[in-house]
Amino acid sequence: MSETAVNIIHPSDLRGHTQIDWLDSYHTFSFSNFYDPSRMGFRSLRVINDDRIAPGAGFGTHGHRDMEILTYVLEGELAHKDSLGTGSVIRAGDVQIMSAGTGIQHSEFNNSDTNPVHLLQIWMLPSRQNIPPRYDQRNFTAADKQGKLRLVAAKDGRDGAVVIHQDIDLYAAVLSAGDMVTFEMQPQRCVWLQVASGSANLNGEELQAGDGVQINSPELLELTTDKTAEVLLFDLA
Repeated sequence: MSETAVNIIHPSDLRGHTQIDWLDSYHTFSFSNFYDPSRMGFRSLRVINDDRIAPGAGFGTHGHRDMEILTYVLEGELAHKDSLGTGSVIRAGDVQIMSAGTGIQHSEFNNSDTNPVHLLQIWMLPSRQNIPPRYDQRNFTAADKQGKLRLVAAKDGRDGAVVIHQDIDLYAAVLSAGDMVTFEMQPQRCVWLQVASGSANLNGEELQAGDGVQINSPELLELTTDKTAEVLLFDLA
């Protein structure tokens, strides 16, 4: 972990790592057998797992409660089924939110027998416990996010975003060489930036895929790339 005047960088190579025959997973925050007291989450963020799942494989039915679980697919397709009777395929560009609430059972499997699936799974503490379980899913195309920060999840669901039961605005951006996006942080807010793929420059700091950055006080953030990048920006209370 390194510090600059404006941020604290959590390098990708210090993430936890789980690798088994069908799963290659990197953990930004402490998860499963990975424990780091300096990586216990950030504000209401608790898990950011960068998962690659082999063809035809996945997570069998298991349970959650009192957690907002967001799945962001980068490549491939993920098949989801849950105890609400919901079944769907989550494709690249899709954002799925599942409120575990009072309790839910679900499974997640690679929908392809030939191609891997690459996704980020993000867990957030809800603003209140024991809410009814629910599910929602929206698609945001690359064009929706090209060269701009597109709101994809928010507590009020504005602008077509999926609803999160927490005071978080989640933005996604796809950047090409020459693009620049800016974000003006507001008082009493913090930001977590996650580089999902490619490489980016944040206020002069070079970042690579898997890097996370926490910004604890208001700043004007400028994001650029000289190649390509896909980033997620969490605006947190």
